[in-house]
Amino acid sequence: MSLLHWAILAPFIMAIFVPFLRKKAASIHTGWFVLILPVVLFGTFLQYLPVTTNNDSVMQTASWIPSLGINFTVYMDGLSLLFALLISGIGSLVVLYSIYYLSKTKESLHHFYVYLLMFMGSMLGVVLSDNVIMLYMFWEFTSISSFLLIAYWYDRERSRYGALKSMLITVFGGLMMLGGFLVLSIMGNTFSIRELAAQATELNEHPLFLLAMILVLLGAFTKSAQFPFYIWLPDAMEAPTPVSAYLHSATMVKAGIYLVARFSPIFAFSGYWFWIVGTVGLFTMVWASFNAVKQTDLKGILAFSTVSQLGLIMSLLGIGAASLHFDSLDDNLFTTAVIAAIFHLINHATFKGSLFMVVGIIDHETGTRDIRKLGGLMSFMPITFTLSVIGAFSMAGLPPFNGFLSKEMFFLSMVQLMELNLFNIDTWAVLFPVLAWVGSVFTFIYSMIIVFKVFTGKFQPEKLEKKPHEAPVGMLISPIILALLVVVFGLFPNLLSYSLIQPAAAAIVPSIIPPGEQLYVNIYFWHGINAELLMTIGVVAVGILLYKFMPKWVRVYEYFPGKITLNQFYNAGLYAAERGSNAITNAYMTGFIRTYLVYIFAFFIAALGFTMWAKDAFRYDASAVAPIGLYEGCLIIVLLAATLTILMAKSRLTSIISLGAVGYTVSLFFVIFRAPDLALTQLVIETVSTALFLLCFYHLPKLSRHAEKRRFQAGNAIIAAGVGIIVTLLGISAHSSKFFASINEYYIENTYEKAGGENMVNVILVDFRGFDTLFEIAVLSVAALGIYGLIKLRLEKGGETNENK
Repeated sequence: MSLLHWAILAPFIMAIFVPFLRKKAASIHTGWFVLILPVVLFGTFLQYLPVTTNNDSVMQTASWIPSLGINFTVYMDGLSLLFALLISGIGSLVVLYSIYYLSKTKESLHHFYVYLLMFMGSMLGVVLSDNVIMLYMFWEFTSISSFLLIAYWYDRERSRYGALKSMLITVFGGLMMLGGFLVLSIMGNTFSIRELAAQATELNEHPLFLLAMILVLLGAFTKSAQFPFYIWLPDAMEAPTPVSAYLHSATMVKAGIYLVARFSPIFAFSGYWFWIVGTVGLFTMVWASFNAVKQTDLKGILAFSTVSQLGLIMSLLGIGAASLHFDSLDDNLFTTAVIAAIFHLINHATFKGSLFMVVGIIDHETGTRDIRKLGGLMSFMPITFTLSVIGAFSMAGLPPFNGFLSKEMFFLSMVQLMELNLFNIDTWAVLFPVLAWVGSVFTFIYSMIIVFKVFTGKFQPEKLEKKPHEAPVGMLISPIILALLVVVFGLFPNLLSYSLIQPAAAAIVPSIIPPGEQLYVNIYFWHGINAELLMTIGVVAVGILLYKFMPKWVRVYEYFPGKITLNQFYNAGLYAAERGSNAITNAYMTGFIRTYLVYIFAFFIAALGFTMWAKDAFRYDASAVAPIGLYEGCLIIVLLAATLTILMAKSRLTSIISLGAVGYTVSLFFVIFRAPDLALTQLVIETVSTALFLLCFYHLPKLSRHAEKRRFQAGNAIIAAGVGIIVTLLGISAHSSKFFASINEYYIENTYEKAGGENMVNVILVDFRGFDTLFEIAVLSVAALGIYGLIKLRLEKGGETNENK
C-alpha cells in the first residue's frame, strides 16, 4: 500500500493503542499523544501541494476484491487535498483545544480520542476514495463514529437523543446514496468515480440518470443538514465543544458538500442539478438563518448558523451548474460560483471553528451558554471577546475579514444568475438575489447577538455558575490560530488562490478547462461601486436596525405553530415506528415453540410451493423406479398405522412405543434395501432413544383429563399435511430431474482404491466427509458438555448454589 493508504489507516491503527497509552502514562493527558498524528498527517498532505497546483493528481490502488471491481483506490487532486488539509489541520487544533477543555481525571479520555481518531480516519477515507463502495464504507464509518462522539456524555438524555437522531437521519441518507452508487455502477459498468466522470455525456442520456442523481443528493443533503434533514444538527450540539468544533463546522457536515462537488463532473450538466441543489441550498440558508435569531443557547445559534452557511455553499455549487446547462460555457458564472463556494468553505472552517471554541470557553468559564444569563463579559474575558468579534464579523460578511470576500462573491453569483435565460417570467430571477440578501440580513443579526448580547450590556453574576475569567493560555491557542487565519485570508486572499482554491475548483468540472490552461482566480477587496457592494451595505444597514429594534419584531416567531414542526414529525414518526414494531413483535412472539414452528413451516410451504408452481419445477418420471413389492406394501401400512397411533394416543407410554415402532419399521426398510449396517445403526438409535424417552417421561405427571380430550387443530393439521405434501413432491421431482450422473459411481470406484476400505458408508463418513463428521462430533460434544453443566448446576431460589447455601 502507498503513503496515502497508510494516511487513511493511521488514525484507526492509533485508536487501537490509545487505551494502552492511557494506562502506561496516566499522569499525562492522552491528547498529547494523539496530537502527534494529525500534525504529521497535515505535514504529509502539504507535500502534495506542488502536485495539485500544477493540476496534476495522484492515484494509487490496493487490491481488495478485484473479482467484483472493488479496490482500495485513493485519488488525490485539488479537491481531495483541500479537504484532507481541513480534516488534519482543524483536527490538530481541536485535539490541542480538547487537552485543556476535557479534564483527564473527570472524563473518559480514551473513549473520546478513540472515537475522534475513528472519525478522522473515516473522513480521510471519504475524501480520498475513488471507489464508490469504499467511499460508502467510510461514509457510514463517519455516521457511527459521530454517533459515539455526540453520545460521549451518554448519561445525559439529550446526548443520547441527539446521537440517535443524527445516526438515523445520516444512515438513511447513506443507504439512499449507496443505491445511487449502485445505479451509477450499473449505468457505467464501473465503481470508479474517475471512470464514471469520463462517461458523463453517456450517463446523462441514460433513463436511470435522474434516479441516481436524487439518491446521491439524498446522501449529501442528510449529511450536510440541508432542509428538511437539518433537524439532527442542532440536537447534535449536546456533544462536547471540541466535537462540535470538529464535526459540525469543518469536517462531517462538509462531507455532503464534498459529495456534491465530487460528483459535479457527472451531474452538473443536467438542469435538474441546478434546480435541486441551488434551490434547496438557498432555501436552507434563509430558513436556518431566520431560525438562528430566536435561539437562546450559544451553541444553538452556531448550529443553525452552520446549517445556513452550508446552505450557502450548497447553493453556490448548484448555481454554478446553471451556466453549464442553460448558457454557453464561456459565461463566468460557473467559475465565480464554484470559486466562491471553495473560498467560503475554507473561510467557514476558520471562523466557525474559532467561534465554537469561543463558545466552549464561555461555557467552561461561566458555567452557562444561555445568552439571557450572559452579558458584560468583555472586561473579564478581553481575549475571548476579541476572538468573538473576529469570528462573528467574518461570518456576518464584514471587512476586512475573509467572510466579507466570499460573501461578496456569493452576491455576485446571484446577480449573474439573473442574466441567464432560466425563467419564463424575468422578474422571478430576482428571487434568488433577494433570498440571498434576506438570509444575509439574518446572518448579520445572529452574528451581532453572539458578540454584543454576551460581552456588552449588564453583567449578571447572580445568574452564572462560576465567576467569569479569561481562559487558560492552552485553551486560547487554537481559536487564536483560527482567528489569525481569518484576518490573514481576508487581507491576503490570493495566498490561497492558486495553491488551494484554483486546484479544488478545477477538479469540480474539469471538462470546461481548455488543455494547458488554468482557471483565473483573483480575489481582492475593492471592485468599485457595484450591485454586490450595495447589497452588503443594505445588509449592514437593515441588520443594524433590526438588531436594535429586535424586541419589537421578535414576537413574529410566536406565530409559527410549535406543534407543527419537522422535529415534531420526526418524534411522532419515531414513536409510531416504535409502537408499530412492538405491536408486530408481540403479535408473533407468543412464547410458544408450536407457534414459531407454524410460522416457519407456513413460510416453507408457501415459498417452495409457489416456486414449484411459478417455475413449473415439478417433474415425475417413474421409469427408473423399482416396483413396490408385498413386503414394502406391508411395511408402509405398519408405518402409517404407527404414525397415526402417535397422533391419537391418550397416554405418553403408547406414544413412545408407537414412535419406536416407526423407527423399527424404517430399519426393516434398510434390511430389504440391502443396507444392514444402516439397519443396525437405526435399531441401536431407536432402542437407546426409546429407553431415554421412557426414563424421562417416567418422572412427568400423568396427563390431565383436559389433555386427554384435546381438540382437533385444523390449522396444525393443514400445516403438517402441507409440509408432508411439499417434501414428498420435492423428493419426487428431485429424483425425476437428474441433470448429471449420481456421485454413487465415484464412491463405488474409489472406496477401496483411495480409502482402503470395503464398507462404503463408513469410508464416506470417515474419509470422504471426514471433516463434516468431525465437526458434527464436535457439535455433539459441546452440546453434551452443556447438558452436563446444566445437570450439575442446581440453582436454589435467589440464584445461590447448594455449595454457597
